[in-house]
Amino acid sequence: MKKKLMVVDDSRVLEMQMEKLLEGSDFQVAAHCKTGEEAIGLYGMVAPDVVTMDVIMPGLDGFETARAILEEHDGARIVMVTSLDSEDIGDELDGLDVKGVVCKPFERETLLDALEQAMA
Repeated sequence: MKKKLMVVDDSRVLEMQMEKLLEGSDFQVAAHCKTGEEAIGLYGMVAPDVVTMDVIMPGLDGFETARAILEEHDGARIVMVTSLDSEDIGDELDGLDVKGVVCKPFERETLLDALEQAMA
């Protein structure tokens, strides 16, 4: 059975890219949320195995959204996906129990490795 992935990103291009990159893998996109508010609302219904979370989004940013999901759902697995330099987001990640960070643009293997590590 494939593992369910929730993609939280306001980019339609990234949504299509994720679906293509995950073809033939153990993961499938179960839900795509364009805002943090939508992700918080749908998380419990979708019950994803892992979430990829964009950092920069309209409304709640990825850090605020991840924090809210982690507070409500013990054991949530979140991988941050960002075009920002990892040094620029280091302070925001302190104390936030995310399972990894993937920098855009990324290769298929980089994404799959991060998702597998999040599941471990």
